[in-house]
Amino acid sequence: MFSKEESKRLRQDFWIAFGKSYPRKWIRYNTNIKGFSLKFHFTVRYTMVSMDIESADLAHRIDLWEKIVSLKAILLEDYLPEAQFEDVFFLENQKEISRVYVKKEGVSIHTKNTWQETMIFLNDHMDKMEAFFLEFKPLLEG
Repeated sequence: MFSKEESKRLRQDFWIAFGKSYPRKWIRYNTNIKGFSLKFHFTVRYTMVSMDIESADLAHRIDLWEKIVSLKAILLEDYLPEAQFEDVFFLENQKEISRVYVKKEGVSIHTKNTWQETMIFLNDHMDKMEAFFLEFKPLLEG
């Protein structure tokens, strides 16, 4: 078991090491589409890269989700064949969002010997997710 402080330090150490290993500017929240972001996740059980639609405006969220779903075959065939689509996904705070994600089980932010494979996973999958986003951004904005 790790204390809160130890866990926080491990998280900081991982993200600092990730940034040094893959020093580039990720799009993440800078999509210029309200309520739409690309995210990294790393917990004690898994790592994940996601495309989240968190718009407070339900009609806007549905519109963006329908556009993403219309591109599902392309995303799966050309970018991320293992991507999962969840039109309704509840965050820990019970906020409802829509999410497309790629997840890797069996890694832990508390286990340093899984960090390298996690970094490779995050880099490779976010790179593909960003490429998809950039190619179809004009459709998503429209």
